[in-house]
Amino acid sequence: MRKVSILVFIVIISIVFMYALTHYIPMQGFLFAWILNFLLMACVLTFTETLKSPLTSSYYHDKPWELRGKIYESFGVNIFRKLLVGIGWEKLNKKSNPIEKNTKTLMDLHYKTRQSELGHIIILIVVLGFNIFVAFKFGLLKSLWLLTLNILLNLYPILLQRYNRPRIERAINLSRRR
Repeated sequence: MRKVSILVFIVIISIVFMYALTHYIPMQGFLFAWILNFLLMACVLTFTETLKSPLTSSYYHDKPWELRGKIYESFGVNIFRKLLVGIGWEKLNKKSNPIEKNTKTLMDLHYKTRQSELGHIIILIVVLGFNIFVAFKFGLLKSLWLLTLNILLNLYPILLQRYNRPRIERAINLSRRR
């Protein structure tokens, strides 16, 4: 019961923050899109860390249509990975979450990919809602920042998690055999 109360509180606080954001910053600019995405990242991270769900849905399993990651490569996921390395995200991420060569660490990393994907899906949907609202209220051009940042900050991270997860699963299987 306590956990549910905390989760509801996180959602309410998130809504209050989003309302304040829409009240004080014009919704059709870069600043709004940037702050909205990072505000939601903080709120969703808090939510998923509190939830601690095992995330065992079949949604997270590799699908035949994904063609062992080839579809993600055609969408440019490798370019996105190089971009993350170029801006220093990978270095920062590895410093806070070092990867050791053991099964437990790989399983934790596997879980983190699911958790990250869930968070980015939630943010993608919320920002898409704002994107549609801004497009109808202010015009399509005024909503381009929301769309662009939603693709870069949420869609590509989702694709990257789906691309990486089968590789981590293979590393886990190899590690278990040893």
